[in-house]
Parts: sequence; structure tokens; C-alpha cells
Amino acid sequence: MTISYRQPGVLLTDRRFTVPLDHGRPEGETIELYAREVVASDKTHQDLPWLLYLQGGPGFGADRSVGRPGWLGRALKEYRVLLLDQRGTGHSTPANRQTLPLRGGPAEQAGYLTHFRADSIVRDCEAIRAEVTGGAPWTVLGQSFGGFCATSYLSLAPEGLAAAVITGGLPTLDAHADDVYRAAFPRIERKVTAHYARYPQDAERARRIADHLLTHDVVLPNGYRLTVEAFQSLGIALGTGDGTHRLHYLLENAFVRTPQGFTLSDAFQEQVQAMLSYARHPLYALVHESIYGQDTRPTAWSAERVRAEFPQFDAAKALAGDEPLLFTGESIHPWMFDCDPALRPLRETADLLAARTDWTPLYDPARLAANTVPVVAAVYHDDMYVDTAQSLRTARTIRGLRTWVTDEFEHDGIRTGGPRVLDRLLALVRGEA
Repeated sequence: MTISYRQPGVLLTDRRFTVPLDHGRPEGETIELYAREVVASDKTHQDLPWLLYLQGGPGFGADRSVGRPGWLGRALKEYRVLLLDQRGTGHSTPANRQTLPLRGGPAEQAGYLTHFRADSIVRDCEAIRAEVTGGAPWTVLGQSFGGFCATSYLSLAPEGLAAAVITGGLPTLDAHADDVYRAAFPRIERKVTAHYARYPQDAERARRIADHLLTHDVVLPNGYRLTVEAFQSLGIALGTGDGTHRLHYLLENAFVRTPQGFTLSDAFQEQVQAMLSYARHPLYALVHESIYGQDTRPTAWSAERVRAEFPQFDAAKALAGDEPLLFTGESIHPWMFDCDPALRPLRETADLLAARTDWTPLYDPARLAANTVPVVAAVYHDDMYVDTAQSLRTARTIRGLRTWVTDEFEHDGIRTGGPRVLDRLLALVRGEA
């Protein structure tokens, strides 16, 4: 049963689909997908082309917006939009610490989660396309990891695409996770340096908080153990348009004076746990490094190993001298599964995924080289989350792809500059600009 309802300026329809867990075994177990169809109120009866939105992540459900804000408002001028909760996220069959034990032990859980990468998501899209569009190809808009999925779509099922629009999400086609993170840590350091240049007072504030965490056992209200490494990981915010400002406001009121002396304030702890907890998106932590697995080499906790190659990120060493404390960025580490109560029961499952050596390819370079689908990509200069050089190398291998390289936006340009960004990309993909 489908349910439709209205918000200002739009008609929404809940859509549910049943797809195989393993598309290689269509007769086997099935899972449910949820998607929200959105159409402008004044276009509900029009025969519009479809735009499929693939959210960033991995592990995040599609945007829950109200009305027609940002990029969505621009898209609704000419499309019906399908906001897909990718498998395991949002209202689709969930995968988290509460549900994964239904699979069995860690080995069974890890085997299950191998079906939650871009190739399976693309096959989900193809499985539901006929029902949604009547078989017509659709335009896909892929943000961040959604762009990784769009690139897989061009590799696995280009016949399903009328066009592909990618924002901040052109993946490397063949690099190992180690290569990804070796390129990432210098970018992260540049973002932190830029933050301290903007807010020089934050350098001392960050050092003070780190020193407190090195000498105190701090457990947040939700049970999250706040270590200095966890505090450093708040630097993930620096890859977004307003992240430097949000981090500054977080740091400025970290301490409060009590009868026992200064300690981290309740308000600071509440904000930090909201930023660090993976309770709402555990798949991000579980399969993040798996999105780079394509051969017989395990990812083997790549970010943790590569971080050791950059000693300037060692908080104790920084505090022992006069170096600034460096925050870290978009990376997943084994200690997160010890700190976060939403991840603790899944530590062994995560270890098994990190040790896996039978990853299948996600991209087809030969097919991409012969691509005929109109495709365009926004590449954000010095994007903290996706390496610019690796993205441009991929762009050169996809036949016909047009890039828009800009330093006007950070990784979330589709959020902060949505209508303008999407308008530019649609003009490019149509050859109008």
C-alpha cells in the first residue's frame, strides 16, 4: 500500500520494494527498501522524467527535508524525485547492533554486510526502476558515496541511466584504502591549519581539552568513552561548509568551574556525543573501508595503520611539545568500536570485514572508457573527504565526463549551494554550458 501526503509545495508518496539480499541469488532471502517520491504540487499529474537521489555515506538514509529546500527545489522544477534509503539505512531493512544478531554470530553478520556496498545498491536501483519509471532510464544524482554508487552504475548498468550527475563523489577506480588515506591525512592537516588560522584561540582550547582527556577517564551521558583520539575525530566537521565555525563554537565553552575544579561541561558533552555517536548510522562505521575493497588485499583497518605514518597526529607528542593538536577527519578506527556503545557489540564483525580478502570489483574501467551516458561531476578543490587528484584521474578515464572543479564549496556544496550547484551541473550534462 502506498501512502501520499502533502507538505508545503510538494506531494510525497511512500514507496516500498522487496529486493534480493544477494542479487546473484534472486530466489534467496529478500530485504525491504524504502523510498520517498517527491513531486511539486503543481506538477502532480504531469508526465515528468525521474531523478534518483543517492545519499552520501555509506550508511545514511536519504535527506528528510520539509517542502522543497535547496537542490530539491531546483530538481522539482522538471523531475519527479525518488529519495532512496539505501539498503540497511533509514526505513529500509535496518542493519545495526539490535538487528544484526538475527543473522547469527560475527561471521554470519560480516557475510551479510558484504552485500551492502555500491554494487548491491546499483542492482537494487535497477530492480525497482521498472516499477518506478515503467522501464524508462532515469537521471541519478549521487552525492559523495552516492557518487561512488553512480560510478558503479555507469560500470554495471548504464542502460538504466539517462544521465549521471555526481557531486563530491568521483572515486578512485583501483587504489587500495591505504592509498586513499595516505592522500587524506595531509589534506586533513591543511584543513586543521586553516581552522587555527581563522580561530587562533582554538589552538589552546583544543590542547587544554586533549590534556584533560589524557589525564581523566571521561564517559559521556550515553556511555560513549571520550578518549583523546575520539575528540580529535571531531575534525570530520572541517570538511563541510560551516564545519570550522561549528567546531569553534563547540570548543569555546568546553569547561565549567565546579566545587571540584574545572571539568568538561554538560553542554559540551551533550554536543560531542551527538557528533560522535554512530547510533543513527552504524553502517558508516562497519562498511566504510569496505567501499575501497576490490581485490584480495584486506583493508585491515587501513586508516589506523596509515595514521601511524603521520606522527604529527599523535596527541601526546603534540602536547609534550608546542605543536598544535591536529584533529582527524573522515576515517574509521578500531577504537571507535570500544568507545561507542552503539558499535561495541559489533567489534568482532568489523574485524572480520577488515580481514576479508575476497572483495569483488566495483568499477569496470573498460566499460567506463566506452561510456555513452551523459555524465558530469562537481569536484571540490581540496575536498577533505574525497581526494581531488584521485577524482580527476578517474574523470579522465570516463568517456565524455565533464568536470566542474571549484573551490567555492566544501564537500557539501549540494547542501550549501544546492540550487546553483545543481543548475550548473544540469546545464553541463545537457551541453548547455
